[in-house]
Amino acid sequence: MGEVVRAKWLARAAIGCGAAAVAVLAAGAGLRGALVVAVGVAALALMAVGVWWALSRRGPVRWLGVLLAAVAPAGAVAAYVGAGTWPWVLASVLLWAVGLWPARAALRAGRGAQEMPEREAARPRRPVLIMNPKSGGGKVEKFRLPERARELGAEVVLLDPSAPQDVAELAERAVADGADLLGVAGGDGTQALVAQVAARHGLPFLVVSAGTRNHFALDLGLDRNDPARCLDALTDGVELRVDLGEVAGRAFVNNVSFGTYAEIVQNPEYRDAKASTVLAMLPDLLAGYAGAELTAEAGGEVLEQPQAVLVSNNPYDAGDLLDPGRRSRLDLGRLGVLGVRVDGAAQVADLALRGTSAEAVRTLMGREVLVTAETARIPVAVDGEALELDVPVRCVIRPAALRVRVPRDRPGAVRSTPPLSWRRLARLAAGRVEANGGAR
Repeated sequence: MGEVVRAKWLARAAIGCGAAAVAVLAAGAGLRGALVVAVGVAALALMAVGVWWALSRRGPVRWLGVLLAAVAPAGAVAAYVGAGTWPWVLASVLLWAVGLWPARAALRAGRGAQEMPEREAARPRRPVLIMNPKSGGGKVEKFRLPERARELGAEVVLLDPSAPQDVAELAERAVADGADLLGVAGGDGTQALVAQVAARHGLPFLVVSAGTRNHFALDLGLDRNDPARCLDALTDGVELRVDLGEVAGRAFVNNVSFGTYAEIVQNPEYRDAKASTVLAMLPDLLAGYAGAELTAEAGGEVLEQPQAVLVSNNPYDAGDLLDPGRRSRLDLGRLGVLGVRVDGAAQVADLALRGTSAEAVRTLMGREVLVTAETARIPVAVDGEALELDVPVRCVIRPAALRVRVPRDRPGAVRSTPPLSWRRLARLAAGRVEANGGAR
């Protein structure tokens, strides 16, 4: 009951900060309080439109969007200073900001235990690690990963950057030679190929965060700044049972994307210049998407003609459009689905402000996702790898298929925070908590 009491008092503190913010603004600004709020809302809306123009337009309109995104909040500040209300506005904003910490802490505490259960794991006798020297701009060499792995008793297979190699075949060969653990130092796409082999043979799988972004490593709580710390799992590791996604028979550890994002990944310039390629292609894809008309179905619900669909190995926590966030759990046995469809300026502003919580975004969950289109084949990005697959495309999840070996000490492991809900905070503040930790 300690977490229940803690959640109750944190929720009360958050609500108190929110009420104090409103009271300070009302007392200081008086009758001008409504005008202050209107100016702030208008500034946020203009800033959201500016951000959208910066992403979805080219040339002068894009630069106008950048200017609008910068000038809108500056104009609001100037208006507050000119009207003499800035001290009260600043105090109100600070109180809101302070209140966010106990609010999120209360929601985490109220949700109860959410960490993936750990199992003790014996030290492997013959671990084999496959390493890609080119991943992450050369992290394998920078952090001396082959030497450190060998010092810990692992066999290292270095990929040849000058000649394409079948990573899955190398993993199968390692299993045939007696490997009792398979590991990869590389990006999410390479991780998935070896993970599928490890799952097929029931072997432990070790992730070394040597890729560019390594979403899978992030969601496992691994250190992405120092991938050498991942090797601690060889000597002092624990095991997590993790789900594995599959699309058209191919495994994925992170996500599969269709529509807008898949079109971007198909661009041959994407791998070498991701940021500039995204900025160059977004205008056509967001403002005038001309790709195949998609339909996605999951859990008995249907998404009609979304501009983008993201199917993830377990649902994401709340995030923004270009970065959906983190997955606090990888063992729920459900695929997460994000579908995006923007039909007007109001949805544009809402999407820019609220990210995946916007009305233009629909979220679904299910054990199977079926994506169809009127064309025979559609572009698909599987863990960032560009493919074309036959329609319909079927995504499934294999619960607890992967035995992931991780270090006992994982600096990035965090508890998830549910979306901010004042109604749920009010229930927590009143002590209305279910036995499993959720607010009633």
